[in-house]
Amino acid sequence: MKLKTRFAPSPTGYLHVGSLRTALFDYLFAKKNKGEFALRIEDTDRERFVEDAQEKLLAVLAKMGLEHDGDMMVQSLRLDTYHKQINKLIKDGHAYYCFCSQERLEKLRQEAQAKKEVPKYDGLCRHLKPEEAQAKIDKGESYVVRFKIPENKIVEAKDLVYGKISVKTQDLDDFVILKSDKYPTYHLANVVDDHEMKITHVIRGEEWLPSLPRHILLYQAFGYEPPAFVHLPLLLNPDRSKLSKRQGDVAVEDFLAKGYLSQALINYIALLGWNPGNDQELFTIDQLIKEFSLERINKAGAIFDINKLNWFNAEYIKAIVEQGGSRYQQLVEQTAEFIPEHKDRIDDLLHLFGTRINNLSELKVMSEFLFNLPNYPAEMLIFKKSDREKTTQGLNLALGTLGKVEDKLWQEEKLNTLIQNVAEEHKLSPGDIFWPIRVALSGLEKSPSPVELLVFLGKNESLSRIKQAIAKLG
Repeated sequence: MKLKTRFAPSPTGYLHVGSLRTALFDYLFAKKNKGEFALRIEDTDRERFVEDAQEKLLAVLAKMGLEHDGDMMVQSLRLDTYHKQINKLIKDGHAYYCFCSQERLEKLRQEAQAKKEVPKYDGLCRHLKPEEAQAKIDKGESYVVRFKIPENKIVEAKDLVYGKISVKTQDLDDFVILKSDKYPTYHLANVVDDHEMKITHVIRGEEWLPSLPRHILLYQAFGYEPPAFVHLPLLLNPDRSKLSKRQGDVAVEDFLAKGYLSQALINYIALLGWNPGNDQELFTIDQLIKEFSLERINKAGAIFDINKLNWFNAEYIKAIVEQGGSRYQQLVEQTAEFIPEHKDRIDDLLHLFGTRINNLSELKVMSEFLFNLPNYPAEMLIFKKSDREKTTQGLNLALGTLGKVEDKLWQEEKLNTLIQNVAEEHKLSPGDIFWPIRVALSGLEKSPSPVELLVFLGKNESLSRIKQAIAKLG
């Protein structure tokens, strides 16, 4: 049988980075083994359903380069299939109608908690005769359908990360497989769909591991052959709490909106809970496909470190700027979305700040001084080892020298040599001339080098800013 994985998100909001990792691992494993990567939309939770979430989800997956194979399955279009399978379970004695009210179920839960027991359904409707159940349905009573847990059995399951799992059926309760709104629960729908889609490997988050025994029982009741299961460790905050929006961004959309590159995100996410077995950190998607293996997935939760993601993203931006080509043109277009008012200077800005930014959104704030000189104090112009007199001398010499440079010779190397020669001739230190030029051009204590700024600003604007600095010094 051909290997086949699936990514099965719920359209209940944004795409969590943990879900992106699940999709990525499904994708890598399928491609590594010449298999198929399928997509299924699990939209049976109508209370949490968000109208445009599916479209946004598909758009993000496309941006991340995770294209699915074959047609996409949508669960809300398959209700007849689920009802048919549920009716079969009822007929075969594996499921039953339950008419218990929410009030009764809540009372059971509170009683269990008072006794410090795990809340479980007490099976009140389990022994209703078919005709009694039908009479209640005919009267219009609200109901759900529950799976009938076999008594006094041990359910055994195997997970390729966590190993063998054994659970006694007396520790499980008769769980709901059809809700009162006539939509199936996740438990029922995912088992039916994985079987019909011929999924060979189910790769999903660790939070579904406690549900695995229930799913195994459903497979057995249907007479299906279960797939192999792989549960991925949780993503954690640096304090080892579960990764959540309370401590920062967790949506892939948020990271893309801040100018994190899809390739950098994919690279970083791939290394959360999986390791290649060596010190390599930077991978193309093709390299990840080649190196990926289930055996190297860790059991321990993986720390999502924004500083590490920043490093990855900075490395990618730096490499793309240095290499040029079509990827660089894409980067220019992407960057223009963040600074549309300076669209004509994107190329210059990337070459000036490409080695200094963690993400593209930083470029707007970082480059603001180039277009609007900050109002800085005169004292900032004076280097700690210089004085007002030498600083004023250095700026005046720079103004005179730079004013004579022809436009065609206004280049970094030539300008740097000119200023160095002036400094040596007049026995000025770099702090007497290079420092005040840089502050005069940027209005900041930290910025790119003076010659980089001279080239970006051009001759007229550079000379104007140096004159303003001299005036500040009086």
